[in-house]
Amino acid sequence: MNYVHLKGRKIANTIRRTVIGVEPDRISCLPGHVIDQILSYLPIREAVKTSVLSSEWRNKWHTLPNIVFDLNCVSNIEAIKDPSIFMSKLLRIVDHVLLLHSGPINKFQLSDPGCDLSDVNSVADIDRWILRLTEKSIKEFVLQIFVAKKYYKIPQCLFSCQSLQNLKLDCCCIQPPTTFKGFKNLKSLELYQVTMAQDAFENLISGCHLLEDLKLLYLEGLTQLNIHAPNLKKFLIVGDFVDFSFDNTFQLTELGLFSFDSRSNHSQLRGCSSDVPVKLPTPCINLSSLFICIRFNDLKQILAALCLLRSSPNLRRLEIAAKLEKHTDLLTPASYCWKDVFLEPPVPLRVRHVSIKGISDNTSELDFIRFLLMYSPMLEKMTVKLEINVTPELMTKIIQFKRASEQAEVIYQENDSS
Repeated sequence: MNYVHLKGRKIANTIRRTVIGVEPDRISCLPGHVIDQILSYLPIREAVKTSVLSSEWRNKWHTLPNIVFDLNCVSNIEAIKDPSIFMSKLLRIVDHVLLLHSGPINKFQLSDPGCDLSDVNSVADIDRWILRLTEKSIKEFVLQIFVAKKYYKIPQCLFSCQSLQNLKLDCCCIQPPTTFKGFKNLKSLELYQVTMAQDAFENLISGCHLLEDLKLLYLEGLTQLNIHAPNLKKFLIVGDFVDFSFDNTFQLTELGLFSFDSRSNHSQLRGCSSDVPVKLPTPCINLSSLFICIRFNDLKQILAALCLLRSSPNLRRLEIAAKLEKHTDLLTPASYCWKDVFLEPPVPLRVRHVSIKGISDNTSELDFIRFLLMYSPMLEKMTVKLEINVTPELMTKIIQFKRASEQAEVIYQENDSS
């Protein structure tokens, strides 16, 4: 009996030593910030599932610094097909995650795939989430939602969140409180289909002293844009605008201007007079990349583009999207003269790479290309993408233009009709 007992003890001890000697899995031994990085690559639904791996993983996702809610959050295929079921599941998931989350949140993103959030309860839920996030001193906030026939109004609590460094808002109404003085730490701002008052917009931009990257796409209620941002380096604007100006933006390195305002004869770049100036009062010393849409049957848009080129002594990269308004021709023999438009004053450009898309054999388009080749002694490559049904003779005309740079290579590409 003693032998059996001792033998049993020996076996038990052997088993115990074997279990104790087992090495834990390598992932569990990784530093916390590395595990956070691994979890960050998973959809939040999958990250939460890691809690069943072991007791050590049970609360790992509770401290995820970056949280993204999108279509991948809901696993049930039927829920994806039915928007109401999808929204119900999504709201529960967001509530669950924010309730159990116990660490700081650096980034929060809610990207709605197109479901309607016009339900009053849904809007109240989003308000509550934003309040919770401001208490967490969030650094990056992305809200891409859809509310049928109206805009989601940003709650006042967001404007008190001075920890914000990156902000992206879609389909929202922005009405800051009168006491709002800007986001002191904001570096990146993107507004898409956002509505706000003129004075509120200007106060927002001028109050973000560290702002470096600004994207404005299809804004509602704004046609005149006054940009006062001393640290701005990248600026993109797409949509309908009539007038814009820069004030104290000497750090600007990348600029993209794409206006689709039907009132094109009013569009202008404001400078020292009501007309488009030859050069800006203050040159864009640091501007190295320019992306611009030009209506080549609108003299003011041509002059505005030339003004920017002459005011950018260090421009290296230029991309142009050519556009012609149907049934609109603002260029007349009396208003358009090659010499007056392009040759006065003769200012050499330092651009090296030029890309022009949508050329359709319009006289002003060819004149603009001719100007670029004539006054760009450092030009290395120009790519011209033709519109559909443009004859090959067009490229022959361009190749024959005089070039200031002996190294300049001109390449043409036919537009793919498919």
